[in-house]
Parts: sequence; structure tokens; C-alpha cells
Amino acid sequence: MTATAVHTARALLLDMDGTLVNSDAVVERIWRRWADQHGLDADEVLKVVHGRQGHASMALLLPHRSVEQNLADNARLLAEETSDMDGVVPVPGAPEFLASLRGLPHALVTSADVGLSTARMAAAGLPIPDVRVTAESVGASKPDPEGFLKGAAELGVAPADCVVFEDSAAGIAAGRAAGMRVIGVGPRAGFHRPDAVVRDLTGVRVEAVGDGSAGTIRLHVA
Repeated sequence: MTATAVHTARALLLDMDGTLVNSDAVVERIWRRWADQHGLDADEVLKVVHGRQGHASMALLLPHRSVEQNLADNARLLAEETSDMDGVVPVPGAPEFLASLRGLPHALVTSADVGLSTARMAAAGLPIPDVRVTAESVGASKPDPEGFLKGAAELGVAPADCVVFEDSAAGIAAGRAAGMRVIGVGPRAGFHRPDAVVRDLTGVRVEAVGDGSAGTIRLHVA
């Protein structure tokens, strides 16, 4: 029998790729092609790109290239990703998990832009939370905590009262830097020491205690 841990929060902040949406197929296709174009080891590139905005990944992988080149290249890759939804599916349990959050404070905090996040959530058949922090909303990519702090502020909840759901090294680091507890989702997450790990969102049950934004969200994590 699997043990269940209980975590409490006043708001949840949810990453998209790898957490709610499995987009690994398209991410690998596009970034492997990019790696080949630049003479880089694709497997090493893929260790960097998850969770980060594209231009931030490029700055790490091609440190001598100008910011302007990275931004232009990132715009091209975003257009390719937004037009390629082949293989984009929901993470198991994501539809039920999001349905259980109706009426509770939660936000999507993603390194994707508005166009890509809209397209991927639609391709996975998932509703977009009313509060959404995207690449356009912040000045710094994960692992900077700005996105999560902005999400908490928009929900009117202190960072210490938020729980983050993330899958990547950059995202988990961002949540921790924001002073939030982090539940890792999926096979990548466990390597980066979040506060708890689930295989997918079928391992999370949400219980509302109290009324709406004034209440507590109790998370049963198995």
C-alpha cells in the first residue's frame, strides 16, 4: 500500500510542459533539429532546455552569441513549436486535477508564450486557468523565481502559502527560490529534490477546506 502525504496551501502554481501537458515529442523534435544546425550534442541540449524560455537556453548553450540573435532564433522556434502539436497529450490525471481546482486559487506559470501555451493546452484538451503567467509577463526565465512570485501576487497569496507543481530542474529551482514548496511531477522531477514527487497527476487528490480564496487547499500526494 502506497503511503500518502498531506500538504496544505492557499494557492497552487502550475507549470505546463511536463506537468500538465506532455509535449516531450515536439520539444525533442525541434530542439534536436536546432542542435544539429549548431553542431551541438542533442542529448546535452535536451538536458538544458526543459523549463526554460528558449532564448535563456540558447544563452547557456551558445554563450558567445548576441542576445539579439538568441531572441530572433527563439521567435523562430516558438513559431515552429506553436504549429506542431503532433504528440501533445495531457499528463495522466491532468483533466481531473484541473477540474478539482475549479473555484480554488490557482495559476498557470509557464515559460511558453501566450500563443504556445494556448495551443498546447487546447491540443491536450485542458482548460486554461483564469490567471496565467507566460513568457511575455516576466523579464527573466526560470530558474529565476519572477514568474512564480508574479503568479502568487496576482492571486493575492503570500509565496510561503503557495505550492508549485513542476517537472524540470529550472522550474523546481524557481519555485524554491520563490520561497514555495514544490511537488515534482514525472520522471525528471525526482533528480532535483522537490518536497514531494508523484509519477503523474493521478497521484494527487485535492480537498478544499473552508470557503473559496479564504480557505485551505489540502493536497493528498501518493
